[in-house]
Amino acid sequence: MFSELSPAATLPVKDLDKARQFYEGTLGLSVLREEFEGGGIFYTCGDGMLFVYVSGFAGTNKATAVTFGVPDAQFDAEIDALRAKGVSFMTFEYEGITWKDDVAVTDGMRGVWFADPDGNIINVGTMPS
Repeated sequence: MFSELSPAATLPVKDLDKARQFYEGTLGLSVLREEFEGGGIFYTCGDGMLFVYVSGFAGTNKATAVTFGVPDAQFDAEIDALRAKGVSFMTFEYEGITWKDDVAVTDGMRGVWFADPDGNIINVGTMPS
């Protein structure tokens, strides 16, 4: 049953206006629906969704919170666009990963990690075929 459902990644934020600037302005996501009572916004992301909502626990997750998969042929253009918007990428120690200009390379896949204004860690990477 769950294998037929589309998930919505859910990210807590402290300031919805600041988050909106990042998710709409920097990442270019489109609003699907706003939840005024809950203080959140649903964004359209391919076949899925991203729900950003106000929470006192914003930024407490120290692991990757959401991954955006991009085709290998589009990866460089997407990463260049993020750099042009001032996004800084993270690096870290992990066995089997080599780094080239802040891009992780492993087993034929490439990826970058960065944080939103609240510290939620976002990954953009090529996906296995």
